[in-house]
Amino acid sequence: MTDSVAAGGVPLSEHFSLHEFTCKCGCKRTYVEPELIDLLEKIREHFGRPVIISSGYRCPKHNKAVGGGPNSQHIFGKAADINVIGVSPAKVQQFLADHEGGLGAYLTFTHVDVRGRMARWKGETA
Repeated sequence: MTDSVAAGGVPLSEHFSLHEFTCKCGCKRTYVEPELIDLLEKIREHFGRPVIISSGYRCPKHNKAVGGGPNSQHIFGKAADINVIGVSPAKVQQFLADHEGGLGAYLTFTHVDVRGRMARWKGETA
């Protein structure tokens, strides 16, 4: 075990724990789709570096408070905003160009989701 799993928490995979996906508002609610974990493991394997989850599951109240849309994939446990240690978001986004889910391109992070169809956008800061 490495990364966050070694630091504690309920392991979801070799490198990710449930606590990384918990809503940041303090409600302690969490949920994550297994497909998302599989995608994040692929990203980690490709770059050989830790993937940091800055936003995973969001309860509807927190999602609204941070400006998320009413159908945000974060509400359904299908999305994560990520950074790969030592890798620019642009390189992460380039790697995910053919990903069959959502890909949000931002200057300081990458949004990925497993919505079941391709969706692309650039964030306000991209």
